[in-house]
Parts: sequence; C-alpha cells; structure tokens
Amino acid sequence: MESIKKVSIVVPVFRNEGSLTQTYEQLVSLFEKCLNKYALEIIFVNDGSDDLSLEILKDLREHDGRIKIISFTRNFGQVHAVTAGYLYSTGDVICAISADLQDPISLIQKMVESCEEGAEIAICYRIEREDDLLAKLFSKIAYSILRLSIPKMPSGGFDYVMLRRRVMDTINQFGSKTRFYQSDILWSGYLLKMIPYTRKKRLHGKSQHSFWKKFKIFLDALLDASYLPIRFVSFVGAAISLLGFGYSILVILAWIQNKTPFSGYAPIIISVLVVGGLNILLVGVIGEYIWRIYEEVRKKPGYIIDKIYD
Repeated sequence: MESIKKVSIVVPVFRNEGSLTQTYEQLVSLFEKCLNKYALEIIFVNDGSDDLSLEILKDLREHDGRIKIISFTRNFGQVHAVTAGYLYSTGDVICAISADLQDPISLIQKMVESCEEGAEIAICYRIEREDDLLAKLFSKIAYSILRLSIPKMPSGGFDYVMLRRRVMDTINQFGSKTRFYQSDILWSGYLLKMIPYTRKKRLHGKSQHSFWKKFKIFLDALLDASYLPIRFVSFVGAAISLLGFGYSILVILAWIQNKTPFSGYAPIIISVLVVGGLNILLVGVIGEYIWRIYEEVRKKPGYIIDKIYD
C-alpha cells in the first residue's frame, strides 16, 4: 500500500461564519504539532451560504495557499458538498469533517494512523452525542431502522470519515443524486477501522438541519440503500390478504347457518378503509421510487459550482 504524503480535508460549509476561523486554526495547529510530516490541503465547499462564510473563507485563503474553496450557486445539501470536495481533492487520504466543531478535529490523527497501519477506510462513529433529547431520539430510531438492512452501520451513524485515494475514486463513480454515501462507503467492502467518539454540543450558531431536512436524509437513506419499504409493504399486503381470507370464511360459515346479520355496514366500511389505506400506502411507496428514477433519467447535476478559488 502506498505511503501517505498528503492529507486532504473536505469541509462542507453552510452558514458557519461563527466557527470557520476556529475550524481552520484547529486544523492547522493539529498538523503543525502532530502531523507535520504530511502535506495539508483544506477544501472548503461553500454550500450556498447567505451569511459571511464565503468572505471569511476568501480571507483565510489569502493567507494560506493550502486552502481551496468551491462555491455553489445555491444550497444543494451536505452530501453534494462532500462529494464535490472528494472530486476536487488531491490527497492520498481524504477526510470529511463538519464545520461546526462538534466533531473533535484531534481524531484526524487517529484516522491517519489507522490508514498508515493498513485500513483503507477510517470511520469515527458516534457512541454518544451532546444534543437535545429530540435529536438523540430521532437519531436512535432512524439508525435502528437502517441497521436492519445495513448491518455494518454503527448504531449512532457517522459523517466523520477518512478514505484512501482508491476508495474515494470508487465512491466518486457512484452517480445517484439522492444517495446515502455512508452506505456506499460501507458497501464498498474495503478494509475499515472504526473509532468511537462522543459528538460535542454545538457552541456556534444553530443547526441548519431542521427536522424535515433530517427526515429527508433518512428517507433518501432508506430508499437508496434499503429494501425495507418494499418488503414492509409486501408484508402488510400479505397480512391484510390473510385477514381478509379468514374473515371471508367466517362470513361464508355464517351464511350457511343463516346467521348473516342484516346490517353489514360496519364490515364493509372497515374493509373499504383497510384496503383503501393499503392502496394509498402502496401508491406512495411506488411514487417515491418513481420520483427517484425520474430524477436520475433527467440527468440534472446534483450541484452547480459558481466559482472555484484555488
């Protein structure tokens, strides 16, 4: 395996004006003190920020030529920001980190050491998070569901990951726009090392991931990397069919014994509601998959770059 000479750090940025300077300073400090034998490349991907994030990044770049800035025309989402950073990176290993300082930057040293020891993927996974109760609960439920079809997925999920160059080149070949790239990384099958950590509480600004954004990410993950929705609908359909068959036998027996009630309003209404609800559920699940097929067929890019500062 080739030795590591250069480390690329990809940082997606969206309304992070309060933490960008500290993120940069902590990265530089870590490499000066602990990783000074490696060349450093920092790729900030401005994901349509409407605050002072881009101005701060341009100011940082004026003083440090190791910084590259990719600026989107609008907000396209964290996944696209990370994958764009992957595409334009030049390091032997590439690490994606958040810009809000919730993920300890010091863990980069452990990830580099893991890759030096033979790992091709180093994943820092969350065993605990200093977030509010609702965020913890949603995360626990979402990842518990995803683990049913992605057994290697850590129970707390992960975003903080380092990839060897050939792994990243493989990931870059995946073209889906509604992808769950964590699943792509685990699916690739390369040798990985898992590093546990506790996600810190946010100290700067507020999270830009609302409940509905998180739900959208969860839905993309579920539909992109899991067969569970189809299996669930199939199971529900089979269960309702069996119940309907059993109920039909009871109705026939009652008819033979002349015990059929005169008023069949309630059973009819119940049957209509159950079957109607099942049909709506089926149409909804099929519609989600059709929409994703339509998105892929249109071949619209996942993001549009406004300007690259390198």
